[in-house]
Amino acid sequence: MRFLIVGAGALGGYFGGRLLDAGQDVTFLVRQRRLAELDRDGLVIRSRFGDLSIPNPARVLRADLAGPFDVIVVACKAYDLADTMESFAPAVGPETMILPLLNGMRHLDLLEARFGGQHVLGGVCLISAALDAQHRIVHFNDVHSWVFGERAGEVSERVKALARACSGAGFDARASADIIQEMWEKWVFIAAAAGMTCLMRATIGDIVAAEGAAFATALFDECVAIAAQAGWAPRDAARQRSAEVLTTAGSPITASMLKDIERGAQTEADHILGDLIERGQDVLPAQSLLRLAYVHLRAYAARRGRESATSA
Repeated sequence: MRFLIVGAGALGGYFGGRLLDAGQDVTFLVRQRRLAELDRDGLVIRSRFGDLSIPNPARVLRADLAGPFDVIVVACKAYDLADTMESFAPAVGPETMILPLLNGMRHLDLLEARFGGQHVLGGVCLISAALDAQHRIVHFNDVHSWVFGERAGEVSERVKALARACSGAGFDARASADIIQEMWEKWVFIAAAAGMTCLMRATIGDIVAAEGAAFATALFDECVAIAAQAGWAPRDAARQRSAEVLTTAGSPITASMLKDIERGAQTEADHILGDLIERGQDVLPAQSLLRLAYVHLRAYAARRGRESATSA
């Protein structure tokens, strides 16, 4: 099975590197800067599950890409999706599966509109990883799971084949017959975590220490209400697990969106919070915490844009 991993950053590089180390046919579609880093240092992973150093991974620039590939793994930021789709379009053949690892739902509509629904799987990944100053992929936590499935719900033969290809790659891979449910469950958690930690500019533990757990719970409940209205209410176990994480005393967790703010970068606020709010107009109060968090992130984006224009 031929894999095209779109990007060799923290997500694409980690899972693609594991697949490559397991003997799968993996090519990374990268930009010029990442190409130079891979040329110089190779693909390096640091993880409690085993370090990897792959000196010469297959890599290609968009101008040189030719297809088709069996699986295209899309691990870009949501705001880069339009350009990313054009970059990998030459790799899409009649039987290609496109597996996005983005959070939220709007990307599914965009990918379907561009390539057709028959190509697009649903996907969820759970991992905490980032590139360090030496451009190595550093895996921080004890989770590295990848779940995928047909959006219609069946476990098709092609999804079974994908699961077999991933089975020896050293991470937790699972085919799901309920992938949209799992995507919604992650979405409402990510939106609540991003909303609270960005709004408060603090870890979950610091918010709890400030007697803010009730606010975190209230924001999460707003997100759950939107999912329920859409027909994808989180199951009891997922809801309990998310609520516990969002209110754990001493927790060092922050959303990756807060890390984006702290380094002055663009955020996925529109894709994660904005789209959720748009779908929840009928159930959200006008002065909801989710709306407040989104206004906060939009204000950050406005200030960032103004400062960027001033310095140009």
